[in-house]
Amino acid sequence: MMRVYSSSRPKRRAGLSRLVGLTAALVFAAAVAGCAGSLDSMTGSLATAGGLFAGGPQRSSLPIAMFIASTRPDDAHAKPVVDGEDGAHFALDIVSVPPGHRAGVIETPTFGGPQQGRDFVLASERALEPDEFGNQIATSISGRIGSNRDILLYVHGFNTSLQDARFRLAQIVADGRFGGVPVLFTWPSQNNLFSYISDKERATASRDALEKLMLSLSQTPGVGRIHVLAHSMGTWLAMEALRENAIAGHPDLDGKLGDVMLAAPDIDLAVFKEQMARIGEAAHVSIFISAGDRALSLSSRISGDRPRVGALDPRNARDRAELEKLGVKVYDLSSFADGLIGHDAYADVPQVVRTIGTHLAEPRKEDAKVMALTDAGADRRPVDTTIVATPLSPPPTEVPAPAPASGDGSGM
Repeated sequence: MMRVYSSSRPKRRAGLSRLVGLTAALVFAAAVAGCAGSLDSMTGSLATAGGLFAGGPQRSSLPIAMFIASTRPDDAHAKPVVDGEDGAHFALDIVSVPPGHRAGVIETPTFGGPQQGRDFVLASERALEPDEFGNQIATSISGRIGSNRDILLYVHGFNTSLQDARFRLAQIVADGRFGGVPVLFTWPSQNNLFSYISDKERATASRDALEKLMLSLSQTPGVGRIHVLAHSMGTWLAMEALRENAIAGHPDLDGKLGDVMLAAPDIDLAVFKEQMARIGEAAHVSIFISAGDRALSLSSRISGDRPRVGALDPRNARDRAELEKLGVKVYDLSSFADGLIGHDAYADVPQVVRTIGTHLAEPRKEDAKVMALTDAGADRRPVDTTIVATPLSPPPTEVPAPAPASGDGSGM
């Protein structure tokens, strides 16, 4: 059972978006094709997946199209950085999810190269100019109604390659049945367990680019909400970018900021308090933590035994008190993190990633009487989230239960 704790801080905003299925993903690809003129050829032989979410036997791979903003200097689309620029470059990629995909798993070959239909495969990639990047996102949103106008912005963590980041986002979109527009922000992690300090420096150097991307996405014509999902060291980067936008006068991205979901946040507790104080109630923040997260225990030691937000234990009275002060909703994944590291439960555990998707699917009041154009034919079978959605039993008697959040309680 996933334990959920709500702080006593007032919550501001009503529900998020509504979940759609496979049709939304495919119409998204078609919408982008309307601007690019070549997305159909990019997908090649990737056909409509008949059974991933639709109930029938699955016969083909599922193409997941995603927009990418990158500060990596060594990827295929990098360009020389000009003084005064943030160094970001852009692409539109398509990842093929295999027909036999199991929720919570990224299928990759044990030996040899990946094979389409069996493994996650990068099916195509296309570099975009900055203006083209924004225009294509706007075109993909054009004609959508309601929650399908939302963007899910994913920021990966430490020790993550570009390929790993692409595959992880594709897996989250597929397993969570996200029907909006996926955007990946990837920064130059060295994909090396021994490069923690240098990765932190590279993340720091990417703050301005992510700040600019967030604001640019929020200004996209017709966009709904910008939801941020960040992992590990990427949570610090995402919060810093939000903090910078708040300082610049855009704490809620001019009304477009949706959920901010921080998985295994590798953030110093004192720093997180300062970030939250600056952002204020504009950010609807949730954190996913696990008491058995060994990666964050190591991070704490590297950082001079400074406590990390993701390593706090809500079952501990002192840690629980700290969490209640933060003004966030806390999801305890301790019972799911049964691997050696316990750092990726937010995406590795099917019930958890499905719960994230179900939460993003909650209809907004303003969309109650409107069906999204891309929702026609979506899989409407209920998603089994009972394991993670069941409310907690009260905490031990010596630890006072937190006061219920005010508002409609729709945030994660």
